[in-house]
Amino acid sequence: MARKTVYVSDLTGNTIDERNGAKLTIAYLDARKGTVVLDVNADEVEDLARKGRKQARRGRKPKGSDEGS
Repeated sequence: MARKTVYVSDLTGNTIDERNGAKLTIAYLDARKGTVVLDVNADEVEDLARKGRKQARRGRKPKGSDEGS
């Protein structure tokens, strides 16, 4: 028997397409409050994403990305 996982938006309750999903992370400045992660449709948070800024990736670059050496 095969299983299919269906993701549902935490904001609206609508199902999330495989190609249209996003995770919204809220990190409080007060570390005692912890971090909150929401599964959402990318369309639902477009206006929030436009107001925010991109965060740089952390850690080493993946091995395949170093084409010069």
